[in-house]
Amino acid sequence: MARARVVITDVISGDLTPERQVLGELAEVAALGARREEELAGRVEDADALIVYNLVTLTRPTIARLRRCKAIVRGGVGYDNVDLAAARAGGIPVVNVPDYGTEEVADSAIGLMLALTRGLGVLNSRLRAGERGWRHDAAAPLHRLRGRVLGIVGLGRIGTATAVRAKPLGLDVVFYDPYKPDGYDKALGLRRAVTLEELLDQAFVLSLHCPLTPETQHMMDAAAIARLPRGSYLVNTARGAVVDTAAIPGAIESGQLAGAAIDVLEWEPPRADDPLLAAWRDPNHPAHHRVLITPHAAFYCEEGLIELRAKAAEACRRALLGLPLANVVN
Repeated sequence: MARARVVITDVISGDLTPERQVLGELAEVAALGARREEELAGRVEDADALIVYNLVTLTRPTIARLRRCKAIVRGGVGYDNVDLAAARAGGIPVVNVPDYGTEEVADSAIGLMLALTRGLGVLNSRLRAGERGWRHDAAAPLHRLRGRVLGIVGLGRIGTATAVRAKPLGLDVVFYDPYKPDGYDKALGLRRAVTLEELLDQAFVLSLHCPLTPETQHMMDAAAIARLPRGSYLVNTARGAVVDTAAIPGAIESGQLAGAAIDVLEWEPPRADDPLLAAWRDPNHPAHHRVLITPHAAFYCEEGLIELRAKAAEACRRALLGLPLANVVN
């Protein structure tokens, strides 16, 4: 029997041992290293399975050219970069990997929150620039974290892991998730906000852990940020387009936000004219010191990446063998 062909569209390149260990002689594995969908033309049409990460979007025209694809595996949790309806129309299941990296993203969210609220980014940035001298108050005003409200939007696996980590720090954890059944708050010892507005009105730190849907796109826009208590903090390790990041520089400049930590952007890599990055790079803008930006790296550790790759390959293996698939999202 001829070997199947599994194609990794983006992000992963070089050593493909994790995938080959799972797929064995069943399939050959190719990594394209694409950064845009146009680079896939003529290279994926004969794939028996695709593994897609976060740099490439799969739209209807590309999916329509897949002649024998048995599964599209999204190597990650979010799947907004795959046209689910087009795949469904073509009879191709789309599978995600929702159970990797939970610990790492939750750790990153807490780490970013602590870096912001303890002024670590501001202190490091100003000290390096030779601003304000060797002074303990170079990031003033800072406020005690214990007893403050950590607002969490989306209490799935990562949101829950973040909440569990925050409670020992003495934070009052409040969440908004209209899709969580009643009683989840009591099981975890959290408080529940009935509306997003109720959560925004009290959050000293707001941490986002929701998927990107039409309901959540630009959920955190200028109006939503304005509802937060003055001097609050925003952390996004979810999906880039959940936040209208163009609203952040002005909120930092006015003091409405004391800081923001952004791991995900609507466009990755970011566009040259991105207003948030322009302010962040400008030494004369307060965002230069008070915004932390990381390159969609909250999920990353060596062990987590191997786990992700192996689970994505296992989904391909099951599809190629005609076995039942878990985590089908379309």
